[in-house]
Amino acid sequence: MRKRMFLLCALLIVSCSLIFPQSAARLERLLEQDRVSYQDAALLVLEAADHLDPGTSPEEAFNFAQAQGFLPGNVEADQTVDLRGLSLLIMQAFDIRGGVFYTLTGSRHHAYKELVYRSIIQGRASPLMPVSGDLLLFVVSRTLTVER
Repeated sequence: MRKRMFLLCALLIVSCSLIFPQSAARLERLLEQDRVSYQDAALLVLEAADHLDPGTSPEEAFNFAQAQGFLPGNVEADQTVDLRGLSLLIMQAFDIRGGVFYTLTGSRHHAYKELVYRSIIQGRASPLMPVSGDLLLFVVSRTLTVER
């Protein structure tokens, strides 16, 4: 248990250093959130994937993600993102090639399964689970580590 907590803390520190355009205040605000909105998730993921300039607002990030087809069509900017929605956003933003089912359907569910297969999403997690700030940072950090 102690080793696992150390690893989680180390990954969190690494994620903070990898996502260099983020201000400390914004990262602290994210870490305090129990549930992250689609606009906040879009901002972090798109900046990490080098799609946005520093200083872009969360609303602009959400609109960009929607225009690019990175998000499901039926979500609102302030809606809480679940692991399926985050998985689709990450797969699209980082241009990750998926397996056969993801390639055929492009669905959130198969995007989630692909990230689990690639060990980006780890442990027992439900695809419908709401994403917290620390989980968002962890998954983005794992994506940067595994895919780059």
